[in-house]
Amino acid sequence: MDAVSISDGLIILATLLSPVIAVQVTRHLDERNEVRGRKLSIFKTLMATRSYVFSWAHVEALNRIDLEFMKSHKKEKAVVEAWKAYHDHLSHGDVTTAHWGSTRVDLMVELLHKMALVLDYDFDKTHIKNSSYAPQYHADTEGQLAAIRKGLIEVLDGQRVVPMVVTNLPNQND
Repeated sequence: MDAVSISDGLIILATLLSPVIAVQVTRHLDERNEVRGRKLSIFKTLMATRSYVFSWAHVEALNRIDLEFMKSHKKEKAVVEAWKAYHDHLSHGDVTTAHWGSTRVDLMVELLHKMALVLDYDFDKTHIKNSSYAPQYHADTEGQLAAIRKGLIEVLDGQRVVPMVVTNLPNQND
């Protein structure tokens, strides 16, 4: 009879605890998916904007790396270390040299590759480096907009004058 009452007690206990356990497991899975989703958002933004490194979205995604990738996990620590190296390069050096630009690209590719490994994407470094599309029109437009902004600022600061030519003077006798 004791065996029956122990099994009945275990059934009652399991019946009472199973909803609590189910809720806890669901919360844990939801939190894990949310954390992964934030990491994926950063990675997808950086991949999508890797040819537009001055875009606001690209810069924002870079600045979110420290928040979302934990230094305690070995693979994620590699992401943070790659970001530190990339950030250091972006913050120093002569941006006008070809060497600086090629090193920047290599460091960004390294960062994206480390992120791909953490997120289980099968991208090799060559694919990351060479598979983005950026029309020349976008580069031309950005260059023109930068020139317009620079010129306008120079005019407003009094460093440049706006040339004017009068082509039609009113008749002085009228």
